[in-house]
Amino acid sequence: MQGRILKGVGGFYYVHAEDGEIYACRAKGIFRKEGVKPLPGDIVSLEVTHEKDREGSLISIAERKNVLIRPAAANIDKVLVVFSVTEPEPNLNLLDRFLIYMGAQGLTSSIFFNKEDIDAKAEGKRLKDIYESAGYRVLLGSVKEEDVKTEIEELLYGSTTILAGPSGVGKSSLINLLHGRILSETGELSERIKRGKQTTRHTEIFSIGEGSYILDTPGFTSLSLTELHIDGLKSEDIKYYYDEFATYFPKCRYNTCSHIHEPEELCAVKQALSRGELHRERYENYVQIYEEMRAAERH
Repeated sequence: MQGRILKGVGGFYYVHAEDGEIYACRAKGIFRKEGVKPLPGDIVSLEVTHEKDREGSLISIAERKNVLIRPAAANIDKVLVVFSVTEPEPNLNLLDRFLIYMGAQGLTSSIFFNKEDIDAKAEGKRLKDIYESAGYRVLLGSVKEEDVKTEIEELLYGSTTILAGPSGVGKSSLINLLHGRILSETGELSERIKRGKQTTRHTEIFSIGEGSYILDTPGFTSLSLTELHIDGLKSEDIKYYYDEFATYFPKCRYNTCSHIHEPEELCAVKQALSRGELHRERYENYVQIYEEMRAAERH
C-alpha cells in the first residue's frame, strides 16, 4: 500500500495511506543502512503490521521530486511565506533570504502578510507594493477574516505547499482557519520581546482538501545562506533573485556588474535606485546578502 508521510515523531512516521487511514510506521533497518532519512512529504510503500492499531512498516521511498534542508521536507510544489505586518515587526532581510533560498530550490513563493486588522500605520500596503513590484504574488489580510480563507485556498488548490515564516506571525492560526478546526496549537506573543513563542516543533503535513496539502513548519528567526549549502549558489547569483533589477542589467556598462562596487554612472541598477524606481530596502538587503556570501567564499 502507498501513502504520504505527514510527520515523523519519536521514531514513528505517520503515513496518510491510500485507504484514507493514518498509520504509525517504523522505518526498516535498510533505510539506516543506506543513510536515507524519511521526510514529511515522502511518497512511501508500507506494509500493515497491526490493522487494529493502525501500525505498519515503511518498505520503500519513491523517487523524490525535490528535497529541502530547512524545513526538512520532500516533494514540495510551492511555498507560502507568512509574515506579519506588525507584532512582530517584519524583518525584510530575513524574508528576502528565505525567498532566495526557496528560489534556489526551484520553488515559486507567494507571500501572505498577516495581521492587517491591527495595522494602524498601513504598513501592509507598503509591503505589498514592495514585493508585488518584485514579481511575487502577495496576499494581505488577517486570519481573523473569513475572506482570507477563500483566497488562500484558491492559491493552494491541488498542490503540496510549504507554509513557512517566523514564530508568532499566525501560521498555526492560518492552518486552523483552512482546516476548519483546531489542529495546530497556537501560542501568544511574548510581551517583553514581541516575538512569537514557537508552537510548532516539527514539520507536519495537513490535508486541507482533495489533493491539497500544507506543511506547517517550525518558526525561524535567522537564515544563513552559506550554512544551507545550496548547491552552486554563489554571491554573483544573488542578483538574479531580485527580479525587479533584471530590466536594468543590459544597461550596465559591464556584464559582470555587481551593482554594488561600480560607480553609479556605470551601473543602471544604481541609477534606477537614485530615481526611486527600485525600493531601497530590497537593494540594501541585496547588498548585505551579497557581501555575506562573498566573505564566506573568501574563507
